[in-house]
Amino acid sequence: MNPQRIVVVGAGHVGLYTALRLSRKLNSRKAEVIVIDPQPHMTYQPFLPEAAAGNISPRHSVVPLRRELKRCTIVAGEVTKVEHARKTVTVQPIDGPVKEIAYDHIVVAPGSVSRTLPIPGLRERGIGLKTIGEAIYLRNHVLDRLDVAAVTPDPEVRKASLTFLFVGGGFAGAEALAEMEDVVRDGLKYYPELKQEEVRFILVEAANRILPEVGPQMGAYAARQLRKRGIDIRLETIMKSCVDGEVHLSDGEVFRSETIVWTAGVKPSPMLAQTDLPLGPRGHVNCLTTLQVADESGTALDGAWAAGDCAQVPDLTNPGGWCSPSAQHAVRQAAVLADNIKAVVIGAQPKDYKHKYAGSVASLGLHKGVAKVYGVKLKGWPAWMMHRIYHVSRIPSFNRKVRVLADWSLASVLKREVVSLGQLHEPREEFEEVTPHLEPAPASDKPVAAGAR
Repeated sequence: MNPQRIVVVGAGHVGLYTALRLSRKLNSRKAEVIVIDPQPHMTYQPFLPEAAAGNISPRHSVVPLRRELKRCTIVAGEVTKVEHARKTVTVQPIDGPVKEIAYDHIVVAPGSVSRTLPIPGLRERGIGLKTIGEAIYLRNHVLDRLDVAAVTPDPEVRKASLTFLFVGGGFAGAEALAEMEDVVRDGLKYYPELKQEEVRFILVEAANRILPEVGPQMGAYAARQLRKRGIDIRLETIMKSCVDGEVHLSDGEVFRSETIVWTAGVKPSPMLAQTDLPLGPRGHVNCLTTLQVADESGTALDGAWAAGDCAQVPDLTNPGGWCSPSAQHAVRQAAVLADNIKAVVIGAQPKDYKHKYAGSVASLGLHKGVAKVYGVKLKGWPAWMMHRIYHVSRIPSFNRKVRVLADWSLASVLKREVVSLGQLHEPREEFEEVTPHLEPAPASDKPVAAGAR
């Protein structure tokens, strides 16, 4: 009997944990696991704000796929089409021709992308925070603005360079803003030309509170703590335009900012539109509680599975509701999903996914945080420590846990690095400037003799 081929689309929380568990529970005679992702690593997204702040090395917030998934086949490429009717997936490799891969089971887990809006100027000026590249860019950009502000003779440029706008008050926005405010505050020690009073951090949120995941009471506490640090929080406000860095808010204020960070939610990967799988009204894959993809009648599709941010999974602990797009659900869904695929492969029945949301933890910068876990509310240092303990326990691999702990230990005794490495984003610019430009050689007009080679 040939081993069944299991294709995992995406190597985020769901993809990596599912592939890892399958490779451990099914030997090569039972199944072949293929993981397809354009990136050679899994990004542990809860660590992106800390990577942007320099608390941990950016490399330590990602997990190399080939090191962690030694028993799986890794395909570096982008999935351009899934035809479940034929049980084939079309892949565009990083280099080379398009190819089709047949499968017996498919795990659709491409995750999510930033949920953007048609706001004038956002495409040109906005900075996201979904990838490690964006986290590195944000850090370098913010520190570069301090250099600009310190030397410019133009007061308007100085003011715009020291104005930092974050749009979205969920986990990503509040944590990134708090971490970057710490970075700027520490960085000003080395800029005698700049004063703390000149720096302006603004958080814009369309809802009437921030950090809804930790509940209204702890969200209000977080807002008060951020305001004590001089951070301007605008609730029930939206950004209407940011053309050329001129920001227009719905409350009527207009100001210039050279740093506009967009963290206003996520949406399912647009790759799902290139599949023949049933999608819900918001673009998610329709799933049963067993994490099997369901058709319009609610019947499981043979060999199709999904979980995580891209899936609409019924929440059995909240009848009528859906599992939230969080790492907490994704990691636990991955374990159930892998076990259910194994069950089907060996002829057993899949089980339902059921997990009562334990709560949430959020960092508000160094030694500051809020948490609500199993109904217990924490704030300040205890919440910050719980945030760190929880996430270091969740990042895959012993290797990464040790490296993150080493980064934190060093950061606790050494001063924060506040140097910009902006050249990372244009590494060949200087080389091109000093290299002579050559005009292409003109094509030869001399006729080629017959038979010549």
